Amino acid sequence: MIRVMLVDDQPMVRAGLGLILRSQPDIEVVGECGDGSEVVPAVSRHAPDLICMDVRMPGTDGVEATRRVRATGGPPVCILTTFDDQDVLWSAVDAGAAGFELKSATPENLIEAVRTVASGGTWIDGTLLGPILASYRQFARPATPFDNRIDALSERELDVLRLMARGASNREIADHLHLAETTIKTHIGTIFTKLGARDRAAAIVFAYDAGLVRPRG
Repeated sequence: MIRVMLVDDQPMVRAGLGLILRSQPDIEVVGECGDGSEVVPAVSRHAPDLICMDVRMPGTDGVEATRRVRATGGPPVCILTTFDDQDVLWSAVDAGAAGFELKSATPENLIEAVRTVASGGTWIDGTLLGPILASYRQFARPATPFDNRIDALSERELDVLRLMARGASNREIADHLHLAETTIKTHIGTIFTKLGARDRAAAIVFAYDAGLVRPRG
């Protein structure tokens, strides 16, 4: 079972999300919060595998709550957002979020996002990729030229990075490349170091920004 905690200041939104997720036999909603300040204590109580987090909330918002969760070794966070939240998307990546889905997404996409992030992958809704890249280019793109950082990666590391950017989990990458999962984890750690990326989502944003992988469609 995938144990999910829902964080949104609107009870009706939490109820709708819960209804969708509880319809799946492999997903269990184990807790809810209405403010980001409640999240870290709730994680200790409920031990979720994943948090679905609203990015904008009064009080402690989703970005700060995500930062606190990741700083304490908590579970991965899937950010739930709207098009009006574009200015804070890179902040959420920088805080350590592993998934980004629109609140207006179909139930099928939400369920897929939850399963992908819970399995160790990264999920970025295709319609949010452009805004995330724009925010990255404005606020966070490193000064080091792309070519220098790309050239630092081996061919195998480039293969791993491209598969990561497609949302593949470590196990899926290992199966695709016919390598041990421990080897993939080593490659990913090296990729983070060479790119100066904090985590998987940041490395994926770099891959798209550098043109190593193109959006589908």
